Amino acid sequence: MNMSQGAVHIPPGLEYLSMINQLLIHQKSEYLEAFTGIETRNKYHIKNNLGQHIYYAREESDWFTRNYCGPTRPFHLRIFDSHKHEVIHLYRPLAGDNYNYSCSVQRIEVTLPPGHLVGTVEQDWSFHSQGFSVKNANGEFVLRIQGPCSGVSGWGDVNFDIISVDGSAKLGSITKQWSGFAREAFTDADDFRINFPMDLDVQIKAVVLGACFLIDMMYFER
Repeated sequence: MNMSQGAVHIPPGLEYLSMINQLLIHQKSEYLEAFTGIETRNKYHIKNNLGQHIYYAREESDWFTRNYCGPTRPFHLRIFDSHKHEVIHLYRPLAGDNYNYSCSVQRIEVTLPPGHLVGTVEQDWSFHSQGFSVKNANGEFVLRIQGPCSGVSGWGDVNFDIISVDGSAKLGSITKQWSGFAREAFTDADDFRINFPMDLDVQIKAVVLGACFLIDMMYFER
């Protein structure tokens, strides 16, 4: 399957994704959350490799699910451009912890406003590995994401490799970056770096961005 955008029309708001092969995601630290333990809505800045702002992301969820469902909570995540126009919409439905609900896997849906589905990311259920399938709008497998087989550690960088469907080639990565003991210990604000091929379809780049937020919520939200 050719995943290059070629001459395909690029949806409004995603033009910039066609020109980059790396994204930096920085979660905003919430002092109320750090000092009280009350979970607040997550907010993120999305930048290019020069540190220039590209997008801003904001979680939409209610107080009850944030504080009682924790990292398994359902949420909407709206991603805005510099003109405050929503360009990507993510929806993560409620799903149980995979160690307790063997038939309930984690997934996130990626749409372009006003509701055009471009792809999904679905957890590959396993007791001992962290894997995900990336699908396009037709439900076809286009990429896989494979995390560390030994489990996700809270210390140091953690890499999730983006690989071809048949597993023969590594195409990029989603890396949770270590941000220092103080920030890691007292907040759940995380930093990520995404690398993907320059010529990857921009809509699939948007789906990979959605995968990053799902990984953050599943493994690093405390």
